[in-house]
Amino acid sequence: MIDTALDLDLDRLRGGAPPRNHDARTIAALTANPGCARRGVMDAAGVDKDALARELGFPSPFGQSQFAITRGNAFEAQVKADGCAELITLLRDRLGLAVPEVAYDDLEVVAGNEGRELRHARTRRLLAHALESDEGTLFDHPLLRLEIAGQPAYLEPDVIAFQLAGRLHVIEIKSFAVVDGQAEPEQVAAAARQAAVYVLALRRLVGELGHPAERVSHEVILVCPENFSNRPTATPVDVRPQLAVLERQLARLTRIDAIVGELPPDISFAPGEELPASVRAVDARYAPECMASCEMAFFCRDEARACGATGTLGRSVRDDLGGVDTIGTALALADGSLEPAEDLAETALQLRTAARLRREVLGGALDGAA
Repeated sequence: MIDTALDLDLDRLRGGAPPRNHDARTIAALTANPGCARRGVMDAAGVDKDALARELGFPSPFGQSQFAITRGNAFEAQVKADGCAELITLLRDRLGLAVPEVAYDDLEVVAGNEGRELRHARTRRLLAHALESDEGTLFDHPLLRLEIAGQPAYLEPDVIAFQLAGRLHVIEIKSFAVVDGQAEPEQVAAAARQAAVYVLALRRLVGELGHPAERVSHEVILVCPENFSNRPTATPVDVRPQLAVLERQLARLTRIDAIVGELPPDISFAPGEELPASVRAVDARYAPECMASCEMAFFCRDEARACGATGTLGRSVRDDLGGVDTIGTALALADGSLEPAEDLAETALQLRTAARLRREVLGGALDGAA
């Protein structure tokens, strides 16, 4: 239900299309580039960035194949069948955990209703009971909530398991294979970043319920197929490094209401002739790393190249150049044809020193070749 001025603004930006909710992947990607107002606004509004990029003529290559999605759904259904019987056996036998007899609750639908508020309320109620009773419980399709730049995002981890010693564990079920005890490092890293989002959301909820955050374990349990078979295997993964990065980056995100309040009052991301101008009205913070995580990356790269933005050279270069936004300005400061403002004096000195050293090195190399 739309009930605030910000909600109305976000609905207008979305062009009246149904909102797409944040998930752990989008939050992990958003916090990797917290200075990008464009992505922050689009994710808060629930804009379908993939469809938007196609409309702009810059389609992204993101997304799993239908085969991979079908395979992943089938593997998850297998692990969760019969009240997660195979998962419980795996936790006991593979990891040696003394998991007691457990209760099983499926929270995907509550009393025939798939509404997020109702599902979140039931998740909260059942978790409160589990924390008070120390009962061994498996929650399937729980719905958590995490505030992102002042806006609530709903998140659905695969399973939350309440185990011995009064600690909650997030269980992530993935379809990539573990071969001879090893999985693709990039896939494991991505799974760890996403799982950290769930751990943080669960810790926030546990804190709201009056319990210490440590009741949620920093070790998530990753369940994957073993050696290309359908037989699952489980591996504990410590996500403390990912949690530290996530909390730091979330704290840096500018509140969405502050960003939206500075935008023109009539812009919209609805299809039409004004779409490119509307997108460009929201500042982006492009870097080559965006190509691996954002559907808008091809559009933003084209825009950044057109204006010679320093971000096209990488985040480390852009950060080293401080407030110098374009390559042309950096070159002008380096050769002395542009006098710097007071706040750029130190940066200009460093650029001129680097330019002088480059000339000396190149001059020496040419003399040696002669």
